[in-house]
Amino acid sequence: MGEPQVEKQHNISFEEEAQANKEPDNYMANNLTSWRAKYKRWLEIGFHSIMVLICLSVATLLGELYYKEGGKSTWMNSLIQTVGFPVLLPIIFMKNKGSQVDTRHSNNKNPSVWMFLFVYVFLGFLLGGSSMLNAVGLLHLPVSTFSLISASQLGFNTLFSYFLNAQKITAYIANSIILLTISSILLVFQPDDSSSGGSSKGKGYVLVGFICTLFGAAGYALLLSSTERIFRNIMKKRTMKEVMNVVIWQSFFATLMMLIGLFASGEWKWIRSEMHEYKLGKVSYIMTLVWNALSWQIYTIGLLSLIMKVSALFANVITTLSVPLIPVLAVIVFHEKMSGVKVVSMILAIWGFLSYGYQQYLDEINLKADLSKAKEESEVSLVERGLNHRA
Repeated sequence: MGEPQVEKQHNISFEEEAQANKEPDNYMANNLTSWRAKYKRWLEIGFHSIMVLICLSVATLLGELYYKEGGKSTWMNSLIQTVGFPVLLPIIFMKNKGSQVDTRHSNNKNPSVWMFLFVYVFLGFLLGGSSMLNAVGLLHLPVSTFSLISASQLGFNTLFSYFLNAQKITAYIANSIILLTISSILLVFQPDDSSSGGSSKGKGYVLVGFICTLFGAAGYALLLSSTERIFRNIMKKRTMKEVMNVVIWQSFFATLMMLIGLFASGEWKWIRSEMHEYKLGKVSYIMTLVWNALSWQIYTIGLLSLIMKVSALFANVITTLSVPLIPVLAVIVFHEKMSGVKVVSMILAIWGFLSYGYQQYLDEINLKADLSKAKEESEVSLVERGLNHRA
């Protein structure tokens, strides 16, 4: 029963191949369309990568500026990382209004509302917890140290992707994890720096900042790996609309978590005094928070777009590119000291990134070789079957 079906498929394929050879214009048009699709895809990946790098750098520096100029509330600084989602609502409404539903590639069995609710709450709590830990870490550490420790997120993401998304761990990826781990551990032994907000005055505060930043990196890595798995297994339609839905709903639940913490801790009472005592003035206080919130939302959109188009690990690699960028900007903007330990840590972090990047390059080369080999074998098989069919 199965053999005639296979034979029929090969005969049809051979006839299509022959027809394509007879019509070189169609062949050229198909190649041109394929090239344009690849070019468009990589152009989008490049655009989203630039979004991630710029917005992550700006958001991190603005978070540091908030503490340096008189801000004290860790709940406020963490709330800013998620509260900007309402600016995205008009965009998603326009997409819903202007788009037509395409059912050709949709699943017959769509996930239930309860499944989506569980997913959004889970992602929202992960985002909220990571944001709070990062806010505490940024309070007790210079921004350059904070960004270098955050590079360990790539190592955590590799491990989580191994368990959740069947990510292979090769020698180069293992080397990358080891280097990033050493890079982070080195920063514990650096000489005392003046902290960002002025409240951290000893090794104890530095250690708290280190631990919170490390756990924040681990939490965010788990968030990215979980998002990739959710895109793959639950949200089958990988569209920009789905990305926007995830950003909005996870930010909504994370914001609820932050608001509860802000009021439960009593830090909401500080907001008025913070605004009046802010060294740069009331307007600058508001604008610092507003631009910080917008930067985090644009960063999140770019990051989830990279997860959707490539993988969580690739998205994390792009964020790791900020490792040499943010410390240099911190030296320029905040005049932070670049100690020898920080320089060594930065070199190790960049080395770890390059090690992972080289593995990605090897994977790309192997994939092209496999595709080329499969294409050659398919062409030989088509010719042989065509000759047999004519005979």
